[in-house]
Amino acid sequence: MSAIHQTAIIEDGAKIGDNVTIGPYSIIGAQVEIADGVEIISHAVVQGRTSIGENTRIFPFASIGHQPQDLKYAGEPSSLIIGSGNVIREHVTMNPGTEGGGMVTRVGNNCLFMVGAHVAHDCQIADNVILVNNATLAGHVVVEEWAIIGGLSAVHQFARIGKHAMIGGMTGVTDDVIPYGSVTGNRARLSGLNIIGLKRRNFSRDLIHDIRKAYRLIFAEEGTLVERIQDVSELFPDNEPVMEIVNFIKADSSRSICQPQKMEDAA
Repeated sequence: MSAIHQTAIIEDGAKIGDNVTIGPYSIIGAQVEIADGVEIISHAVVQGRTSIGENTRIFPFASIGHQPQDLKYAGEPSSLIIGSGNVIREHVTMNPGTEGGGMVTRVGNNCLFMVGAHVAHDCQIADNVILVNNATLAGHVVVEEWAIIGGLSAVHQFARIGKHAMIGGMTGVTDDVIPYGSVTGNRARLSGLNIIGLKRRNFSRDLIHDIRKAYRLIFAEEGTLVERIQDVSELFPDNEPVMEIVNFIKADSSRSICQPQKMEDAA
């Protein structure tokens, strides 16, 4: 049995699961699908072809599923798919996809979107991702598992954020960030690995040591990046995190790879 406040507006056609709570002054559009156990606290708007997975919580004044902020959008029937167990805090905005990006914006499971976070059209967000207060993703951004986007940060369109990466607060990210990397700066530069995050997620000491060694080799100044990647592939063929970094760098991308700041640049 769902609990829908008398001031909430549920448009005809909306599909509401069991044990759903929809609080005061919320609006649910005609094409929205809400799974079991979802809680919409109050004053939130969910529109468009939006589906929300089980046990997700949406806080007041969130705007979910309204048309993309893309001048090329022409009303195509695109979608926003939100997984299960997510927490979507106040003033968060999430937009559906566009024809130019595959028609779907997708959010995984067990993510946390803090106050004012923005997920633009065609973004693909994996499980256990955190966007801290006012973190913003431009269109077509890919964020892999367990990544954290710090407060007041902005990620450029088409950029990729690798799994377990940490984006420091107030960082502008214009290039791809490798898995396990940590970046910061007005224009993000790699500042090392997200060691604290790896320890929190119970990566072993030996595994972290090897990831560190591979990181130093990949971003050394001797030889070309292609040569260094080949060397690391031969040294650590059975190390899954290292090979994830290698494959991330080798994959096709619209953006270059975020690099550490060179000593002469810092001088």
